[in-house]
Amino acid sequence: MRKTYQLSDLDCANCAAKLEAAISQIPELSNVSVSFMAQKLSFETKSDNLEEIIKQIRQVISKIEPDCELID
Repeated sequence: MRKTYQLSDLDCANCAAKLEAAISQIPELSNVSVSFMAQKLSFETKSDNLEEIIKQIRQVISKIEPDCELID
């Protein structure tokens, strides 16, 4: 399933690239894309445990870009 989430306070394109690389390391995810211009995160997953995946994504975001927030 393809999911897209809005991001807030993503500061720069370099930060978006760092987030994309780190979030891509989460095993359940594929085709991860973080757009600085659109302030969006998109990914594909086959996992049914979306809550756990979102929790992992939020942990990655808080480590790399503490001011950025994933909006449900």
